[in-house]
Amino acid sequence: MSMGMGLQLRQSQSLVMTPQLQQAIKLLQMSNLDLSEYVAQEIERNPLLEAMAQVPDERRDRPEAPEGADRAAPSDDLPSKLREDNLSRAEETFDTGMENVYADESRAERQAEGAAAMTEAAGPPGDEGSGWASLGKGGGGGFDSPEYDLEGVVAAETSLRDHLLDQIGMTPASHRVRAIATHLVEYIDEAGYLRADTNLVAGNLGAAPGDIAAALDIVQGCDPAGVGARDLAECLRLQLRERNRLDPAIAALLDNLEMLAKGRLPALMKLCGVGHDDMREMIEEVRALDPKPGARFHSEIAQTMIPDVFVRRNAMGGWNVELNTDTLPRVLVNERYAAEVTNGSQDGGGEVKAYLSECMQSANWLAKSLDQRARTILRVASEIVRQQDGFFEYGIEQLRPLNLKTVAEAIDMHESTISRVTSNKYISTTRGVFELKFFFTAAIGSTDGGESYSAESVRFKIRKMIDDEPVDAILSDDRIVSILREDGVDIARRTVAKYRESMDIPSSVQRRRRKAEVTL
Repeated sequence: MSMGMGLQLRQSQSLVMTPQLQQAIKLLQMSNLDLSEYVAQEIERNPLLEAMAQVPDERRDRPEAPEGADRAAPSDDLPSKLREDNLSRAEETFDTGMENVYADESRAERQAEGAAAMTEAAGPPGDEGSGWASLGKGGGGGFDSPEYDLEGVVAAETSLRDHLLDQIGMTPASHRVRAIATHLVEYIDEAGYLRADTNLVAGNLGAAPGDIAAALDIVQGCDPAGVGARDLAECLRLQLRERNRLDPAIAALLDNLEMLAKGRLPALMKLCGVGHDDMREMIEEVRALDPKPGARFHSEIAQTMIPDVFVRRNAMGGWNVELNTDTLPRVLVNERYAAEVTNGSQDGGGEVKAYLSECMQSANWLAKSLDQRARTILRVASEIVRQQDGFFEYGIEQLRPLNLKTVAEAIDMHESTISRVTSNKYISTTRGVFELKFFFTAAIGSTDGGESYSAESVRFKIRKMIDDEPVDAILSDDRIVSILREDGVDIARRTVAKYRESMDIPSSVQRRRRKAEVTL
């Protein structure tokens, strides 16, 4: 075997992931909120980009290209070489085919102001009521003051912390105990539970155990009832005490909540010393209590789920798929400004031209990426609606099995592109708002070899059967399998158990115990 050196010429194709192409892929899978934030950052960074205001009456039946007619007209003063160079570079970025890739004040300041206001209201020692005369006169004046904003006060959302501090400030207790109670409020979570060791708090503050106990009583006496509890049993006990319903029998029930959860009712009735009727009433009374009394004051604002696509029925009985143009940021490329800066720059012309060249390339890339993103979302959503027309017409029972490969082959795209398009994208239909990934479900075969069933429709069948099951005939997993197979669904018992657990449905034994409690 001879060995030697030689020179060969080969021609091959490869996909080069340029930084711009990688960013285009990220752009495709962004949600509408992330996309708006990203475009805003690009507009702030790039002087050649401008945001274009949304037109209220524009059509939603096609993706609006952020370039073309909406772009500023190219200036004749712009050097032709600069414009041609940047446009060609923008085109080179997509030579692989885009369709296949794709100060508020601090807490310490607030506490200092609150302490100062409390001291001022309390007045000098020995004059307990002197401070009350000034209430309603501080700040901007009383209710008749022009600075008083009644609508702002009514619309302002009260947090649990502020609600408790307002009550503690009006408590007739010593300043030391009120200060400890104010400190304990900082350890109360959103559900209303005290997440701190009182002994540790006493050591940190150097306070006597009696003062800690008095401060805890103040906190637990605040509205809503049950706040400041250290566990569920204490939370329920505080609510019953506020209703004057904390008798020895129900107190014994609260001390043994684990037995109630496990359905050990005979032993629990023996401990409480009550009969069936009394136990039923006690259980109903406990269930009527609020296990999370502080949740109603939770001030976190839920993010609104804004759809990216609308599906509406047309006059022919079919479905129209339209983009939500309100979620599509639209940009203008200000080429006239680039021409003015280039022609007006005397010193550092080469550096200015290089900088403007980079900005122009980035601007053209973003404009084309936004347009391609909109068109890709519309194509994918249209194919999903076509594949799942039974769902839109009849409901979830007609949801068909669908995977990424089926959609990708139908619209001649890559599966990874479909996956990115359907991530964090929502579609508004006559049956509600759904994530695009909702329509991709696994296939479950049929017993007769016919058309398969989607996993989501089978879950719906399981839940409906369990919701309709009678008290004296609880359905086991084996029985559910038999019923489904009679309906033509070829499913295994472990699959039924997996679907049931994914929907947080208890087992047949647990359901039998719970329904037995209700019928006591």
